[in-house]
This record gives sequence, structure tokens and C-alpha cells, in this order.
Amino acid sequence: MKFPVAFLVLAYSLQPVICIAQTSLPVPLNIREAFDKGTRTAAGVPGPHYWQNRADYSIKVNFDPASRLVNGSESIVYSNNSPDTLRQLLFKLYPNLYKKGAQRMMTIRPEDITDGVSVTDLVIDGLAPDKQISGRRRAADGTDMPVRIPALGPGQQIKVSLDFAYTLNKTSHIRTGEVDSGSYFIAYFFPRIAVYDDIDGWNRIPYLGPQEFYNDFCHFSAAVTVPGDYLVWGTGNLVNRDEVLTDKYTQRIDAANNSDATVTIIDTNDLARKDITRHADSLTWTFEADSVTDFVFAVSNHYIWKASSLVVDPSTGRRTRVDAVFNPSHKDFYEVVDFARKTVQAMSYRIPAWPYPYPHETVFDGLDQMEYPMMVNDNPLDSRAESIELTDHEIFHTMFPFYMGVNETKYAWMDEGWATIGEWLISPMIDTSLVDGYGVDPYAKGAGRENDLPIITPSTQEEDNDYYLNSYPKPALGYLYVKDMLGDSLFLRGLHRYIRDWRGKHPAPLDFFGSMNTGSGKNLNWFWRRWFYDDGYPDLAITGLQHKKGSTAVVVANKGGKPIPIDLTIDFTDGSNRKIHRSVSVWEQGNKTAIIDVPSGKTIRKVTLGSTYTPDSYPRDNVWPLLQAPDRKK
Repeated sequence: MKFPVAFLVLAYSLQPVICIAQTSLPVPLNIREAFDKGTRTAAGVPGPHYWQNRADYSIKVNFDPASRLVNGSESIVYSNNSPDTLRQLLFKLYPNLYKKGAQRMMTIRPEDITDGVSVTDLVIDGLAPDKQISGRRRAADGTDMPVRIPALGPGQQIKVSLDFAYTLNKTSHIRTGEVDSGSYFIAYFFPRIAVYDDIDGWNRIPYLGPQEFYNDFCHFSAAVTVPGDYLVWGTGNLVNRDEVLTDKYTQRIDAANNSDATVTIIDTNDLARKDITRHADSLTWTFEADSVTDFVFAVSNHYIWKASSLVVDPSTGRRTRVDAVFNPSHKDFYEVVDFARKTVQAMSYRIPAWPYPYPHETVFDGLDQMEYPMMVNDNPLDSRAESIELTDHEIFHTMFPFYMGVNETKYAWMDEGWATIGEWLISPMIDTSLVDGYGVDPYAKGAGRENDLPIITPSTQEEDNDYYLNSYPKPALGYLYVKDMLGDSLFLRGLHRYIRDWRGKHPAPLDFFGSMNTGSGKNLNWFWRRWFYDDGYPDLAITGLQHKKGSTAVVVANKGGKPIPIDLTIDFTDGSNRKIHRSVSVWEQGNKTAIIDVPSGKTIRKVTLGSTYTPDSYPRDNVWPLLQAPDRKK
């Protein structure tokens, strides 16, 4: 999700430390216990006893645009792969964010306050829970609904069925809701079983609005019923398209599936002819998706549809189709299919240089800036640059958190930081004129203040600006600096090790750090500790020049303590200039100053320190000679 820049605070607690690859990183007790149990390792690879639970969902959902009623039924087969006996299932009811009296950290308009999700006919292994366990009744507590069950031992399965209903929000569009009178993005709509993992057990963190999600990898079979003049796009493969679309449009989809060119599947003339669907009073669209963390869908009766595809895996010839589905009056969206295609291409071949893992990616014209498996809900924008940056940011989330199932509720930096560096790197690949520094300047302005907490601080303990800085620019800069220090080849070796070991699983911070160390063959713990755990802020300064025979050196001081690259622009008196770059490795030994040689016999007129991706909390001492006396007031 792209975060609007604008933004409080809690505390950071020191944790016990254990030796990892020669240099210590803090290890919380619950992570230490996972090491002891063999589910995780200090080297960053899953332990010999790693496990995770799974659910298979069969969902039937009806959506009525006139009333905005979402109602349906689901059956779930839940597999307990843990070594624990479970006596409870914890359900997540995310639409209860809109429930009257619910705790939330976002503003909901009064007209969107509802009675929340109604769950009826709950049956577990053939019996209602209240008949199985006397005196134990279920009750939803905000977005959590615990349900007592008969003992579910290790390796056992349990079957659950239920009906659900709620009214979709018309305004207060928080990632989901009505877009306009004929278009709707419907997410988080079904009751789901929460993650039970080897670190925290049940994920009991309530959904309050700002923090995002943590879900298990599951199989979804979803049947979505809507009025016959509506089209549906969703997570997974549409397996009954011949039943819902006429031949002309299935042929266009086939063309897009096999073409590098852009294919218009539906335009305004098609909408006027009303020959797209099979003309039933209602139609059921059926989707199948395996090993994904969520299922969402979007519907519209007046959106146009452009698509293209590309080979994402040369070894197999596998293609991914990209779709842009949008209101024809939103002119910026006409280029989105191209932006999306180039993003998928860059992700497959440049960064992270991993074949795009899913068969399609649909960018839907909505009212938010939010990612889902195989789907994106993006708002229209006036700026072409912002449209590019938003498109690649949200699509980059495909890898983090959907292919790599990080707990973004606790560790938002493990997905948003990656989407941010993806945006920085891919936007100039789409348009070479772009220099995308999203979040860097806000970090320079906010760094070092009392609410500038370490990145490793759980996201649930952060609000507003500290949440934003720790989720987006700060981790992205950390990833960028490691890429710069290692070089592309070693960086990708580390990153690919992380992806190979943890795709389809639930990596935590130390798993990432350890994987990068192991994969790159470099002990990076000095940097992980100083950038992700320690305090300090980015503030370099030129403190003077040292003259040597035949050369001059620039003396750079690290006043803020954070290891950031050194970028110098040297202007000579003859009108020429030279740029000098040093990676963060210049600070690896803990030194407070760095001496940067300028091997030239020319006379230096001016030295300037800094670049787009080197934030500096006090830039006035970044020029030599000083233009004026330094003033430490910000």
C-alpha cells in the first residue's frame, strides 16, 4: 500500500542477544524458542521442524449492487500441521472494522457504520459448537471471533461450514467498498481462520485500520454471483469463462494471453452493445487459486478492459497476463496496462529477477492504493509520474507479502520497504526521466526525533509518521544500501536464497537477515544492527580538505551515526567536475570519519555532498567551503 505522507510513538525494548555469524543481533525470547524447537535457524533457513497450518476454502458469495449486501456460505477444511493440540479456532472478521462500537484507528463516516458481519449456521465436524462444548458460546471481539472446538491434534483436520452476511461500505473506502454506482472492490469479505504459527501461536492482533494483514497460504475455490450485466475480476483463474462470457470476448482474452501487444478486450462500444455476458438475470463467476494468502474480487457494469501478456520464465515459456480495468473517463488509466506490463517484466528479469509467480495481475480502477494476490486497487491520478510509481509499487507487493508470506501486521517494513525500493528502481525503467525519491525527504526531516523509533519496532507499536518512516523509506534505504555495497550479483544471490527458502512460508526478520548473509556469503550483521536496530540518524558533513602531494582528500564526518553512502561532486576551477561514490562499507569499522581521496592535480573550487538516496538531517554542512556559518537549528 502506498502511504500518504503525513504523521506517534511507543517504546523500543532491548532484547536478549545471541551470536549469529560472528556479530550479534538481538533475538526476542519467542524467536529464541523457535530456534530451540528447530522451526527456525540462526542461519536464516527454515529449521528441520518448521511447519505451518493450512485451510482449503470453498466460498459461495452473492453481491447485490443495489443494496450492497454481501452474503454467502463457506466450507473450510483446516489442517493442523503444528505439534500442538488446538482447542480453539480464531476467525478474522475484517469487515467488523465498520461495526458500531468497534475499536479502530481510522475515521469511518456515520453512514458506513453497520452491525458488522453476521455469522450463522456455524457447524464444526457436523455439529454446532454450542452442542459440542456446553457453556462455551462464541462471540466476536472486534475483528476476532474465537470458537471453541473439540481437541484438534497434530496432523488432524477439521471441517467447518458457516453462512455470513454484511453490508459493503458506500463511502469510507478503506481498501474495499463502493467505487461508484456501478463499480465495487470487495476484499476481506469472508470469515477466515487466523494464522497459528510457531512464533506467537494465534495471531490475536486485531485489525484496526492502519496495520495490514497476515494470512496463511490456502486454496480458494470461489463462486461469485452478481447481476448478469456485471463483470467480475478476481484472484486466481476464471475457470468457467465460457459460461459467463460470449465467444467474442473469450477469443480476445485468448489473444491477450498469447500476445506481447495490448489487446482491448472491452471498449465503450462493446459496453453499448451489451453483448459481453450471457445475458442471464444473474451469473456465477468461478475462480480457483492455490497457495495464496487471500481471495478478493471486483465488479463493474461500465468499465473497459485492456490486457497484454509477456513471457516471465524463459526456461518454460510461461506467460503472465496483465489487465487494466477502468472507468473510460479516467484518462491516466489508458497507459496503466503498459506500466503494469513493464513492471512485471522488470520484476521477472531485473529486480528481484525472479519469474513472476502468478498467471495474471489485474489493476482495478478504485479509490485506494492497495495490493492483493493477483489484484491491485488503485485510484486515478492526474500525474503520469505518480501513476507509474503507484502501479509498480503495488504490483511489486506480489513478491512481498504474497509470495513471501511475511507478517505485515507486525513487520510492515518486510513488505512495504520492498515495494518502495521496487518503485524507486523500476519507475526509471518505465520512464527514464523519473527520479523517484518517495519518502526520502520526509525521513531526513523526521530522523533523530523522539518518535523516530528503530525499524525493528513492531508496527503495532507505531502510529502516523513513525509507522510511515519505519515501513517505507527507512527499510527501502537499507535494502538499497546493501545492494550498493554488495553489487547486483551478490545482492541477488542473497535475495534469491531468501526467496527459495521462504516462498510460501512465513519469514520473520531474523530469517531475512540470516538468508541474506548466507546467500551472499557476507556477514552483514554490522549493517543490519546499525540500520534496523540501533538509534541514530543520517547526517554526514564535510569537515575540511587534506592536501597531499599531487592530490587532495575530502574529510567526511558521520555526525548522526547511521551508515549512509558518501556521494561527492567535486567542481574544479577549470570548470570540470567529478563524482565520487563510496558505499556504506566505508563505515563498517565503526569509524566516525572517512577520508576520500580526489586523485587529481586540479584545484578544487567546491565540494558538494549528497544524492537523492542519501537523506541528511542537517544538509547545511554538506558544501565546502561553507556558504555561511553553520546553524544547528533545524
